[in-house]
Amino acid sequence: MRLTLRTNLAMRTLMHCAVSYPDSLRTADVAQACNASFHHVAQVVNQLESAGYLITSRGRGGGIVLAQKAEDISVGTVFRMFEADLPFAECMDKRRNTCPLSGACRLKGILCEALTAFYGTLDRYTVRDLIDGNSALEAIFLGGMTGGSRESA
Repeated sequence: MRLTLRTNLAMRTLMHCAVSYPDSLRTADVAQACNASFHHVAQVVNQLESAGYLITSRGRGGGIVLAQKAEDISVGTVFRMFEADLPFAECMDKRRNTCPLSGACRLKGILCEALTAFYGTLDRYTVRDLIDGNSALEAIFLGGMTGGSRESA
């Protein structure tokens, strides 16, 4: 199993915003701290804003900030938002399934059971759980901030 880049960046963005809260961040700050493309982070920020997880503002003094408390953002819900459109296996894609074993194979049921357990575990955690007491993460995110960039757009 491998997470998509978008899911990974979404979690990194939310964690960075949570560590920096209530200060706003620039998308460029997140991209730099996460060693990611500005373009990819901007797309993820847009999707997180549309889903109500972030507030964004443009211009001087603008940036991105959490729209919800970190303890209210479920890791499982965020993962589902970014991974839901991608079937885990071919047989789980009703439109594109060409597997000749689909009618007799038991693997799909096992995979569904495993995915349910996977998301069930993620559902037990929030963004707050990922950052509380994590001084190493805080040092990475806040250590790279210079010259007041935490508050400028």
